[in-house]
Amino acid sequence: MQKILGIVGWFGTALVLGAVAIRLAVNVGKLNADYNQYGTYLAWAGLVSVLLYMAGQWREVLEFYKGRNARYGTMSIVSIVAFLGVLGAVNYLGTRQNKRWDFTANQVYSLSEQTVKLLKGLKEPVKITVYALNQQQDSLKQQLQEFTYHTTQLTTEMVDPNRQPTRAQAAGVTAVPTVLVEYKGRTEKISSTTEQELTNALIKVISGTPKKVYFTQGHGEKDLAASDRGGFSTAADAMKQDNYAVDSLVLIQKKSVPDDATVVVIAGPTTDFFPPEIEALNAYTARGGKVMVMLDPVLKGGPQPLLAQFLADWGIRAGNDVVLDTSGMGQLVGTTDASVPVAVPPYPSHPITANFRDITAYPMSRSMAPIEGGSNSHVAQPVVQSSSQGWAESDLASLASGKAEVALNPEKGDKPGPIVLASAATAPATATPPAPSGNSTPPAADAPKPETRVFGIGDSDFASNAAIGVPGNRDLFMNAINWLAQQENLIAVRPRQPEDRRLTMTSEQQYSVMILSLLVIPGLVFATGFYTWWRRR
Repeated sequence: MQKILGIVGWFGTALVLGAVAIRLAVNVGKLNADYNQYGTYLAWAGLVSVLLYMAGQWREVLEFYKGRNARYGTMSIVSIVAFLGVLGAVNYLGTRQNKRWDFTANQVYSLSEQTVKLLKGLKEPVKITVYALNQQQDSLKQQLQEFTYHTTQLTTEMVDPNRQPTRAQAAGVTAVPTVLVEYKGRTEKISSTTEQELTNALIKVISGTPKKVYFTQGHGEKDLAASDRGGFSTAADAMKQDNYAVDSLVLIQKKSVPDDATVVVIAGPTTDFFPPEIEALNAYTARGGKVMVMLDPVLKGGPQPLLAQFLADWGIRAGNDVVLDTSGMGQLVGTTDASVPVAVPPYPSHPITANFRDITAYPMSRSMAPIEGGSNSHVAQPVVQSSSQGWAESDLASLASGKAEVALNPEKGDKPGPIVLASAATAPATATPPAPSGNSTPPAADAPKPETRVFGIGDSDFASNAAIGVPGNRDLFMNAINWLAQQENLIAVRPRQPEDRRLTMTSEQQYSVMILSLLVIPGLVFATGFYTWWRRR
């Protein structure tokens, strides 16, 4: 048995040395990077073998080290080799499987969920070349280390334009720093290495040609260009950052949805659509189109029976009500108004809200619940719902006059919460989708099969300039857009600006800290030491 254990120990050490040799060969270019995985397997096997040897020899090792000749002989050599084997294996695995933890309140030193998801989903190599002066490169390298930590498909290179002016000129570099992101022959140039800018550049270079999102106009919908509280300019900017091209669409003039439309958004119309427009939407969804319908309550937007029927055909019922909530959750977003329902985690199980951890607020919303049993073979799923203390108020006349009692009255037709505020439905396309245009990027071989997707929500103001700043509103809106566009890799929590948590002190406070650190604490340490010495002398 002892001979077998001895063989296992030496064999384990040999495996660890083999793992190190593979790693060195990869680093010098003798082996492909794919061989690193074999090195990892060898290191794990070697570590287990050496540990088995040490576990089987613990009695002999203990007795040996009690004697005077412990430093001599074969046992010492074997022990040293075994120790080195364990040390080498642990260090090798540590370099390949390193883990880090960020304990800051706002995860300042960690990438956002969206960025990590994007990096881990890379299937082809991406190269980032940073043109910066030599004295700038150290800090930029630290920023990029967070990106390379999550994927092996990303490589980085630092170039000093002063030392390589020809290369900088060929790349069109006119200022420093300049960052070039390259993927499959496509290049995106930015002038910052912040997470937001780098993530946006990665999205654009990977996605290729921007996907087209049309916002319908002509029925009082939200204005994309407006920067006032009710406008959608912030939402439009967010879509552009995720590589979407945004445009307006007047269906009554176009007669049909353009073939290059990835998503059509109907954002808070105040009048109903015309029958030809509904026909155009039906034709669009039949060929795999994607539609987002933000249908405000009748009190805000007026009646829209044709749009409500369009949603009903997809298994989504637009309730003739207003969702009220007296849970007090509105205080989290600075309001005590019961007409602003707030949704909190956990959200219903759906890709749009998968792992969603932020609150969302909806300034006056109607219910938008799935029709029980579905409709036209379309079965919708809930995406967002109010708290259990919310309800669907049916007495709209009294509510509009301000005389309504803010209380749940089931006998008057009110529906108790939780109330579904948003739902989504999917279905296979029943018509042939249009062929890609000549200037568009051809779909990848592993691209998802086109399908029809419809998302209905009972409020449009949640994505307006006034409300999109609520912690989760922007992410929910963009997650819905990405889900509709079948860009599931972009459904995640996006990068946020770090909070300023600097400690600001007055001159008196700074003086107190100085006295405490330079005199009081050292004095206490000295006094304690002197007292201990006096007692023991």
